[in-house]
Amino acid sequence: MPTILVSTDDRSGPWLRRAATRQVGTLAIDQYVARTRLAYFSMEIAIRPDMPTYSGGLGILAGDTARTAADLGLPMVFVTLISRDGYLRQEMDPSGRQGDAPDPWDPQQEALALPAMAAIEIEGRLVWIRPWLHMLQRPNGNVVPILLLDTDVPGNDPADRAITGRLYGGDATMRLKQEIVLGIGGERLLRALGFEIATYHLNEGHAALLAISLLRRYPQTPTSAEGGFPYDVARVRESCVFTTHTPVEAGHDRFDYALVQRLLGDFIDQGVLRRLAGDDTLNMTRLALNLSSYVNGVAERHQQTAARMFPGYPIRAVTNGVHPQTWAHPTFARLFDALVPHWTHEPELLGRADQLSDADVRAAHDAAKAELLDLIRAAGGPAFDPALPVLAFARRITGYKRPHLLLDAPDRLAAIARRHPFQVVFAGKAHPRDEGGRELIARLQADIARLRGAVTMAFLPGYDFALARRLVAGADVWLNTPQPPLEASGTSGMKAALNGVPSLSVLDGWWVEGCIEGVTGWAIGREGDAPETHGRALLDKLEGTVLPLFHDDPAGWCRVMKGAISKVGAVFTSHRMMRRYAAEAYLGRGA
Repeated sequence: MPTILVSTDDRSGPWLRRAATRQVGTLAIDQYVARTRLAYFSMEIAIRPDMPTYSGGLGILAGDTARTAADLGLPMVFVTLISRDGYLRQEMDPSGRQGDAPDPWDPQQEALALPAMAAIEIEGRLVWIRPWLHMLQRPNGNVVPILLLDTDVPGNDPADRAITGRLYGGDATMRLKQEIVLGIGGERLLRALGFEIATYHLNEGHAALLAISLLRRYPQTPTSAEGGFPYDVARVRESCVFTTHTPVEAGHDRFDYALVQRLLGDFIDQGVLRRLAGDDTLNMTRLALNLSSYVNGVAERHQQTAARMFPGYPIRAVTNGVHPQTWAHPTFARLFDALVPHWTHEPELLGRADQLSDADVRAAHDAAKAELLDLIRAAGGPAFDPALPVLAFARRITGYKRPHLLLDAPDRLAAIARRHPFQVVFAGKAHPRDEGGRELIARLQADIARLRGAVTMAFLPGYDFALARRLVAGADVWLNTPQPPLEASGTSGMKAALNGVPSLSVLDGWWVEGCIEGVTGWAIGREGDAPETHGRALLDKLEGTVLPLFHDDPAGWCRVMKGAISKVGAVFTSHRMMRRYAAEAYLGRGA
């Protein structure tokens, strides 16, 4: 198939030579081009468990978004990086420290290289970007296209071929190059393929340079003058939706303007960029805020935090959700099929889950739990007792998530376990540059070894999409211990709830909305409590409420399991989330 060539300057001459044919397998991409008006940009998307194109929650959310868009027949295309070397393969050394090996995959097994390339200029060199196409197809027959951007193209400089190699790999220079490829390259490739996009949804600030690419397309006219900008800023703003996920200022990507100038040259006037993205450094969140007409946080509490961080910007709240069909264990899916056959399209029907029999709920959970315990044993962990409760903590391992909170009073923990036996499984990766997170993993493993014989515990390496599905279904209690207000949303407890697993969590992120004490799970402490009191509050709640209920009141425990499904699993879904985006953010923009 011929190659579509795109010139490096989209403002001059005929910049696109279209190919005569663009047939991808048995699916003609043109049928998607013609109907698609929405583009969702994310640095990472968890498409399949065997495609390591994600690092954690942001990518899992994007994958659930894509699956839901297909379920609902939304006219969307998704754009991400191909990340040929994945994020990291977590391998533990004998001392319990995390190793960070690449996790490569072969795009040819899951995607097709499209006959198109776009060029952008980085450090004065042309960098060609080729899109790979993965068609995400759902059981109802609906499909959404996902484009994976690849710079490993013959003719590119060796340094440039590596840009889309390792997700979040390298230093600030590499990170900015990746964001240039995603935002500017992704926008150009959509046009090269013939897409006419009305609305661009930026999932976090990584794709904010897309808005700069749009600015160059829309020079100012007498009727579009705004603030002295030489571009039609209002038109760009009306095209962009921005979702921010980071509740701390330090977590937002920033780049020195000297670096921006070195990589992008005169792509955009530096004075204009400073007015839109900040005087001192290019703040990708500020850039997205200034060039988007719809901005939202990912939980009601996060919206409040974001509004304090960025006063003057109208920031809404659309609480995250999870894709029910992906995260419900097959045993529960069969129960739901019998109870409310249309639950996969209308998951709010799971509000009727309190009608399920205790015996059926217990049998479904026992099957999921048996799979988890088999997995723990196969991974070299101890033999867990299926009759005892399993607490699970599985998150990105970093300081503010406080994975050690449960273990900070080991003598008391052991005493509780003697009276009310329980087991604990941990999982999670630390970012390769988060030395504190790597130390926490080593500390967790040392604490597990110290408490051997008193509390049965295991740390499962290689936390990923596939392992997460086993954990959220097989645990008895989902533990979450962030330090408020640093949890933007969190979604793992939502996945657990679909499987009748209640949460035991600090009141932060989505749990502020989802916690009905003793009905959907339990709060650790109260809102406004000092963080240093949470460890004691956690053990108090375990000892006085959670474990006695499990051991002494099976019917009461089953009521909480059904409460988790009917009042969390039915509500905190990606279908509810996407219907809100469609009605509130996309509608009226030509989409």
